[in-house]
Amino acid sequence: MARPGLLDAEGSPERTCIVTRTKGLPEDMIRFVMGPGAIVVPDLGRKLPGRGVWVTARSEHVAEAVKRQAFSRCFKKKAVASENLAAEIEALLTKDCLQALSMANKAGLVITGFAKAEKAIASRAIAGLVHAADCGADGMRKLGQGLRRCYGSDQATPRVKLFSSGQLDLALGRANVIHAALIEGPAAEGFLGRCRKLALYRSGLPGVESPDRPSGPELNGIE
Repeated sequence: MARPGLLDAEGSPERTCIVTRTKGLPEDMIRFVMGPGAIVVPDLGRKLPGRGVWVTARSEHVAEAVKRQAFSRCFKKKAVASENLAAEIEALLTKDCLQALSMANKAGLVITGFAKAEKAIASRAIAGLVHAADCGADGMRKLGQGLRRCYGSDQATPRVKLFSSGQLDLALGRANVIHAALIEGPAAEGFLGRCRKLALYRSGLPGVESPDRPSGPELNGIE
């Protein structure tokens, strides 16, 4: 039997969470390595050298790993994990998402503004919608109506509501971004994939709904 956090079998895509002992795919987990000074380092890109251990990508599991000193147990030596590790990872995942959004924008795959987003929906070429977490309900409702008119449902199109308007402004280099449409393309899909992971991770934070695997139409992080 493989030790928790290590590759379960040669070539196997699954990893075992050191907290829950359940198996999962790497994209649904976070890899950690031991850095200089025996400090526990999150490896979001899964590329850092050295032996890695894995935790399911939810904030409460990372916090539990720190509390239980699970990193020391699995690395088989004293590991130094920040008491704020769960919050630090949330910040890193958020930054990763916003950088991906910026890349999608540079690739010409982001259309901002309510009217332009509504027009993009009518073109039937969107990969998803992005709403500021502090947006009004009316705008979201009207864009949802547009999705239903064009697609017969608003349940098949991802709708991201994870970032404040200020964060969207910085990522897109524009002022007062409230609604945006994502045009289909690899960069847009990359952004949406990162958002699913962030939504899953944030589901363990107080005051946030807890979907088992946020992959549905609305990726809510803050309600």
